[in-house]
Amino acid sequence: MQLAAVTEAGRQADALLGEPPIPGSVGWHAEEGTDAPVRRERAWQLLQLRIGLAAGMDPLPVLVGLRNHGATWEQIARAAGVTRQSAHERWAGRVAAVLDRDRAPGRWQ
Repeated sequence: MQLAAVTEAGRQADALLGEPPIPGSVGWHAEEGTDAPVRRERAWQLLQLRIGLAAGMDPLPVLVGLRNHGATWEQIARAAGVTRQSAHERWAGRVAAVLDRDRAPGRWQ
């Protein structure tokens, strides 16, 4: 059930943001060397967070990905419809625990 919900959240995010350029296409080459792919991925993750929260899904996997890739608590808060302080208080401890565990010496990255 959770997998189906995650898949649907991703499908909805794709539908709202549009598909990225196909590798090798003119659009793909136009984005080379820019931050457009990173911005698109962050927007996709933030939208997936918003959809997942509305569906009652656990946001931890998306939050870990967002923080691991440099999203700020302000960006996360806007997507979640809460204040930065509220987002940080609600999720920062759980996210930090996962990131700290994953970055521990001896773990495969």
